[in-house]
Amino acid sequence: MTMRIKILTLFPEMILPVLGRSITGRAIERGILSIEPIDIRAYTKNKHNRCDDYPYGGGAGLVMTPQPIYDCFRAAVQDFPARHILLSPRGKTLTQQRARELAQEENLIFLCGHYEGVDQRAVDEWIDEEISIGDYVLTGGELAAMVVIDCLSRHIPGVLGSGESAQEESFSDGLLEYPQYTRPAVYEGREVPEVLLSGHDANIRTWRRERSLDITRERRPELLERAPLTQQDRVYLGWEEMPPKRPRRKKKAAAGGRERTKFTGESLNLLDFCRFQWYNTIR
Repeated sequence: MTMRIKILTLFPEMILPVLGRSITGRAIERGILSIEPIDIRAYTKNKHNRCDDYPYGGGAGLVMTPQPIYDCFRAAVQDFPARHILLSPRGKTLTQQRARELAQEENLIFLCGHYEGVDQRAVDEWIDEEISIGDYVLTGGELAAMVVIDCLSRHIPGVLGSGESAQEESFSDGLLEYPQYTRPAVYEGREVPEVLLSGHDANIRTWRRERSLDITRERRPELLERAPLTQQDRVYLGWEEMPPKRPRRKKKAAAGGRERTKFTGESLNLLDFCRFQWYNTIR
């Protein structure tokens, strides 16, 4: 199945030179992804081919007028049921989870704002949700649209070469990704960590998890508050103490051939002691 995306923009020439390359470009070539830029300016009825005007109430800058947006949407939605998204700094911030959800859609239409924004009537009429890619302002929505499309396309089956690639990236498990290394093992005096050369899968997984925790704690500590951490993770971070080891039981032959349990642990608390005493009593 092909995911089809239409991008309504004043600058359609910006889109395919970027998205037509690399991973998204190969997805387009293989028919997994379809991207169609549509020129909003082609639908304006202004004799000077303008798609903007001064804002009511005054203020700096220009606002995209509703007429070309309305007509462009009417043409775009013909036989094309889709979710409509406006790229806007006032939208909800894009997350990895939202990208995964958008990747489940069959069709998407992105509206790229420009100037000081889009006439609110066009937003109210046509837009299902607004998405931001961060707490900053860009000249237009084209770059933001390409970021969102690049991000969500990685979650479309068949786009990435490995099914595990998207699962092991930053934010996929709520944490930032661990460091990556490749050949050679030593370069200008800097060595690849020995554990990665060991071939010991369990140790490698532990090392990667701990580095991921370290980097997240240093750079984005707020992510740890909502990440699905294991007890081992919490112990590593110093949030919990290592649970006491269960006392080892040593069997000793008793009179009459019965075996009784002898405690050899040094850190038994009173509750553990009572439990084991009861256990030996009923045996």
